[in-house]
Amino acid sequence: MLHPETTGLDPEWLAVLQQPAVAQARQDVAAFLARRLAEGAVIYPPHPWRALALTPARQTRVVILGQDPYHGQGQAQGLAFSVPDAMKRPPSLRNMFLEIARDDGARAALPEIPAATAIAHWGNDLTRWAEQGVLLLNTVMTVEDGQPAAHAKRGWEIVTDALIRHIADRAEPAAFLLWGGHAQAKQALLPAGQGHLVLCANHPSPLSARRPPVPFLGCGHFRRVNEWLAERHLPAIAWRTDTSQAGRQEGLFPE
Repeated sequence: MLHPETTGLDPEWLAVLQQPAVAQARQDVAAFLARRLAEGAVIYPPHPWRALALTPARQTRVVILGQDPYHGQGQAQGLAFSVPDAMKRPPSLRNMFLEIARDDGARAALPEIPAATAIAHWGNDLTRWAEQGVLLLNTVMTVEDGQPAAHAKRGWEIVTDALIRHIADRAEPAAFLLWGGHAQAKQALLPAGQGHLVLCANHPSPLSARRPPVPFLGCGHFRRVNEWLAERHLPAIAWRTDTSQAGRQEGLFPE
């Protein structure tokens, strides 16, 4: 069941969504979704606006951009790169976790533990990040079962560009993590001189994570974000998603 309504969103997000061009794009998207549903399409995620619901504009400290939602049953949650804990971990998310484990100071004293072992107990649900002010925004917010990019160029890009631009134009700087060419194209929306932290690397997909010019694995972005937040006297993001008792007992990540 698809629930594309924006009821209950942060008033600041709603103000962006009510801008004339954005409102028209939303109407176009809604009409397209209604038509596809009537034609029998299976559309994900059930709650396209979940990233905005979990991360109000005023609390957004970090922006991570995805392209469009996962297109397998039960995967998409309305958060870029996130899947439910019980789902098989997608390869891009696995590489993100490997980079966090490699980058984490807690592992410095435990070099004998392989990164793959370190992330074995981590949860795949990135709600934990969203609740800390990490906006996990897919630039296209819906997709059809088994058909990646099925809803590209239907109006979503107008909506999400406006959301990105709103964060970019406000007085309070944010960190933007732009992985891959699609995300890096959005750098044109970020005005110079606003004090934002803009970090670019290849996409975490296995197809590009180790390739030049800027391999994702080894980029150090998660550490750099927390250093930047510390410079601004703001709390660090708890990137590790290991909440299991087993992980704590094994001493992989001492508190």
